[in-house]
Amino acid sequence: MTRLERNANIGAVIVPFVAFLVALPLLWNSLVGWTDLAILAGVYLATAFGVTIGYHRLLTHRAFETYRPLKYLLAIFGSMAVQGPVIGWVADHRKHHAHTDEEGDPHSPHVGHGSGLKGLYHAHMGWLFDTHGMAESKRYARDLREDAGMRFINRHFIVWVALGLLIPFALGLAITGELTGGLTALFWAGLVRIFFVHHITWSINSICHFFGERRFETDDRSTNVFWLALPSLGEAWHHNHHAFPRAATHGLRWWEIDISGLVIRGLRRVGLAWNVVRITPERQQQRLATR
Repeated sequence: MTRLERNANIGAVIVPFVAFLVALPLLWNSLVGWTDLAILAGVYLATAFGVTIGYHRLLTHRAFETYRPLKYLLAIFGSMAVQGPVIGWVADHRKHHAHTDEEGDPHSPHVGHGSGLKGLYHAHMGWLFDTHGMAESKRYARDLREDAGMRFINRHFIVWVALGLLIPFALGLAITGELTGGLTALFWAGLVRIFFVHHITWSINSICHFFGERRFETDDRSTNVFWLALPSLGEAWHHNHHAFPRAATHGLRWWEIDISGLVIRGLRRVGLAWNVVRITPERQQQRLATR
């Protein structure tokens, strides 16, 4: 990783974190309006779905197929989450699955960085300053490299980051008719939103390989963490995902709420998704761990 790349990652982590620290007293003093919270919720869902549905289930694992314009839109929304350009993200995640919790995994809490808190820190965010974006895209994301649209989206990552900040500002300005409304929306639905999406996503790398429940036979230490399921939009059923990486729905039991999986099902119903990978109860039964 070059010094410029490392410094850019440090900035992308620190600025939203500082915004979150500033937000705490502002929230305590009611210096946030319903307009700000509504825009925050909307932009949070758009960018988080860009990661969970776009970057992860569609582009990394090909859990379903969709029309090219929707595929590109999801990749742009994922870019607005400020977790790195799409091709590098996909390459890193495919490498994670190829070497889960063993040497070569970009962000395991169990390999090469001690154990306990040191391992958790590395898996959560320490890897961003060390191994982030280092997976060879020619090996792990050749299909995206061969797609001219994906190359364009990847190359203009900074544009989508800026757009992810401009949209909340424009919405706040348009709804309130005041510059202050635009600036507060930029703060809450821009910077604070990035903080939340960052740390909830990173918790899948750290917490969901350290604490939680397991029921399938896998060669890694992935876990399901129920209390992360809602904010992560279903990604916290992470052990299920490692047992069946291509599954479009990670929540495999009726009570395992997976909002991203529900959205994919909705897209299928209206004809915007097809070849949706589903895991039958029989396949699940075959993978159950022996007690």
